[in-house]
Amino acid sequence: MLRRLASLSITSVLVLAAAGCSTLGGDDNEPTATEPGSTAPEGEVGGEVVLVTHESFTLPKKLVKAFEAESGIDLVTRAAGDAGTLSAKLSLTKDNPTGDLAFGIDNTFASRPLGEGVFATYEPTLPEGASDYALDEGADKLTPIDVGHVCVNIDKTWFEKQSIEPPSTLADLIDPTYSDLMVAPGASTSSPGMAFLLATIAEYGDAEGGWQGYWSSLMDNGLKVVDGWEDAYYGDFTQGGGKGERPIVVSYDSSPAFTVSDGETTTEALLDTCFRQVEYAGVLEGAANPAGAEAVIDWLLSDEVQAALPTSMYVYPVSDSVEVPTDWATYAVQPPSPLSVPPADIATNREQWLSEWTDVVTR
Repeated sequence: MLRRLASLSITSVLVLAAAGCSTLGGDDNEPTATEPGSTAPEGEVGGEVVLVTHESFTLPKKLVKAFEAESGIDLVTRAAGDAGTLSAKLSLTKDNPTGDLAFGIDNTFASRPLGEGVFATYEPTLPEGASDYALDEGADKLTPIDVGHVCVNIDKTWFEKQSIEPPSTLADLIDPTYSDLMVAPGASTSSPGMAFLLATIAEYGDAEGGWQGYWSSLMDNGLKVVDGWEDAYYGDFTQGGGKGERPIVVSYDSSPAFTVSDGETTTEALLDTCFRQVEYAGVLEGAANPAGAEAVIDWLLSDEVQAALPTSMYVYPVSDSVEVPTDWATYAVQPPSPLSVPPADIATNREQWLSEWTDVVTR
């Protein structure tokens, strides 16, 4: 990824990482509005395959064209908003799927479509390391493709200029030292906002006075909650390129890789605050071209695609058999012990948690 760092603006890159508008093969390869895939002759893989995904899915054109030439598949992408919107649309169209496979369902949204029978069974051979990211329930239907983390980020230069020791943990964020310094996207309106809420639930628990008490303290300490990640990062964060006044923001572990100046990052992800997000792909039940869909999943696990993920979608591959760019490994450091909540618990409690969260932040 960082081979292109000098020529990429932080805006163009981080929007992609957060759910920007990209399509398969790059910005000038417009998505094709066609009906779900047509099957190849019986016993052969080929024909049209429709991939339903979120708007930030993109891979190099040459990689896609090489796959199509080798497989005989015509790969069409159909964007469906962010991960939450994608999950909802897949559930709503489960009896008449709009594609052959889906990519982009993450561990915070997986339980709903799995529980509603959206995905067909398919268990590909996983590359080394990928099984570490398999779901406890639904591993035979959803295949891990990439992994990333939502983390609190800080503006290192701001804290240096103010001679203030920056925070490093979730607990630090409620210290009066950091009053009115933090901004976060809302949990009900943003997938990274939801991930940050889940990080606090994982850290403080769901018992009375747990995460709810922590959020009350955050709000009392001047936390600003906005609709989306872009609003938080570009509108309020001091390193967002605008006129932001808050040096603490909820973003990604990869974000510092795009704030490099003179060989150093101007921002830092607080690795003790991170929530792991794993993205999955699965064949849709009732797909017109299930064999083609399976071939696409196999391709997404290939060394070529896995190696392209950091520079294309700014996430880590699940495969241990490929190397990420040196600069990426240096600046986009993964947390050693990310926070997590079991997908089944998220599915059971999401609405209640969001209701309680709304009560806290709007009181």
